[in-house]
Amino acid sequence: MIECEREPLTFVRRCEDTRENYYRLNTSDHEIPPHVRFVVTPGTVVTLRSVDPEYHGAYPSRESVAPEVRLYAHKIDELQYIMHAEKKHSLLIVFQSIDAGGKDGVVRHLMTTMNPAGCRVTAFRQPTALESGHDFLWRVHAHAPIKGSIAIFNRSHYEDVLTARVNNLVTPDRWSNRYGLINDFERLLILDNNTTILKFFLHISQEEQLLRFKQRLDDPSRRWKISECDYRERAHWNSYTDAFEDMLTKTSTREAPWFVVPANKRWYRDLVVTQIIAHTLENLDMKVPEPAVDITRIRHQYYLAERSAKRNNESLGFSTPFTAAADRRSGKSFESLF
Repeated sequence: MIECEREPLTFVRRCEDTRENYYRLNTSDHEIPPHVRFVVTPGTVVTLRSVDPEYHGAYPSRESVAPEVRLYAHKIDELQYIMHAEKKHSLLIVFQSIDAGGKDGVVRHLMTTMNPAGCRVTAFRQPTALESGHDFLWRVHAHAPIKGSIAIFNRSHYEDVLTARVNNLVTPDRWSNRYGLINDFERLLILDNNTTILKFFLHISQEEQLLRFKQRLDDPSRRWKISECDYRERAHWNSYTDAFEDMLTKTSTREAPWFVVPANKRWYRDLVVTQIIAHTLENLDMKVPEPAVDITRIRHQYYLAERSAKRNNESLGFSTPFTAAADRRSGKSFESLF
């Protein structure tokens, strides 16, 4: 199901939901939430030309989405903490798009919502000689998330049915066989490691891509992104569109769905991606685990340590650890006590 019809502008509102402080990306009782609106239902034949990349729902500006973005970011932060503590689940997030589609931007946005200690970003570029000597999934598997962590792929194993196809790097029979191998690989991660997989295709228009190329030329801080192959690859726009459509059609499964995100508006893209991730994590029904130690015994050890610290401080002229810290801040020297 991918629907991008325009809707009337209304204000962000709290939805009727039993979960505390939960908002949804809905502006009316009948509006479709993004994890339903933008998902590629398995069996659907995707036609990207029918999806409006300029779509931004009922939100007129970056300012209008800010309250919800902050709330979803906070929700992701809380749920990532629980995932790390519980160590029963992992999450793999995949981003694909045409050049200048916004992959770096959305990854940067997501990293502001997460603890980097529990999240790793991998950008898959042209394979090295070593990687090319193995099967195309060899280099990917090592970067799959361990339990309790989140992995983000900025480009991914799907390059081997996109760039490899459009640039004739492999024969048609090889890249066409890879769809099934990719589905099997993702099924392995799901069944054997309890990995949840979310795949986002960031959909922009040709006009928007050219505008972003111009921004890179005009802004010295963005020129590092310019590549010699930008316009050569742009000339293959229709071939890439065909490849993206086949990828979305043949590899969106119930367990590892694709979402086609209208991405001309960066702020709407960030809102949709953040909401879908927060919704998915919340539905994992994770819980902070019970402690692995005897809390009564540990509490007793704490009281003994506290009592010992108090005696030591009193012998030095401090009444409590807190006043000791206060005396240090005030400049009271150790030598002045004797």
